[in-house]
Amino acid sequence: MPVSAADVAAAAALARLQLEPGAAAGLARELESILAHVETLAAAHVDGIPPTASAADVPAALRADVPAPEGLQVPLEAMAPAWRDGFFTVPRLAAHRGDRSHE
Repeated sequence: MPVSAADVAAAAALARLQLEPGAAAGLARELESILAHVETLAAAHVDGIPPTASAADVPAALRADVPAPEGLQVPLEAMAPAWRDGFFTVPRLAAHRGDRSHE
């Protein structure tokens, strides 16, 4: 499938991506190569081949689904300078004092 530099520039504009000058031609070649590979994969005859997670017919090793033991030595609340309604509270950054736009 042919891809032009104009196609790449249009797609970049739609995605609001800024391209370096002259980059569209190289990206068009790369995209054309990727699309050619996808066409090759789409042409592969896979009828009758069951989907597999691995090339070897070996079942995945599974572990028991049990909760892990609590790893903390102290309660979570003890690690916070302040705690309110189940959340850590921290002081405001000095740069944001008086700025109410982040609240």
